[in-house]
Amino acid sequence: MWERARRDEGTPSGDVYDWFRRGSELLAGGHPGAAVQLLVRAAEAEPGSTAIREMLARAQYDAGSYAAALENFQTVALADPSDDYAQFGWGLAAARTGDFEESAVHLALAVAMRPDSKHYQAALRQTRATLKARAGGFDTVGRVQEQDE
Repeated sequence: MWERARRDEGTPSGDVYDWFRRGSELLAGGHPGAAVQLLVRAAEAEPGSTAIREMLARAQYDAGSYAAALENFQTVALADPSDDYAQFGWGLAAARTGDFEESAVHLALAVAMRPDSKHYQAALRQTRATLKARAGGFDTVGRVQEQDE
């Protein structure tokens, strides 16, 4: 009995849906680190739930755990390639981990799926500008350099 009490000590009360709901509320309330704790539990209990994984990825991203967020956004997007938000999250998290090429691919997919989204468009423009700057496409005052013909 003592073993059971010690093992259950760290488990939050309620069921998986309660953990998901409370984690979502914590994230909405500006507490992504606390949300991650509950949502990790929920994802472990229901590993196939894309709703839980997407919420977990959002919380991880907001908590600054970009590599973990990237992994979960990828899982959701691979399970449903038409999920524009998962593609968007994949692109944002990839940019935060420094992979701007991958970021551009997934942000472009998100924009193609939801061309009306200003957030998606702005993120894609930023990633493309970063790629261009890294390739030497801007001079010192930010103007596009003339290409030699």
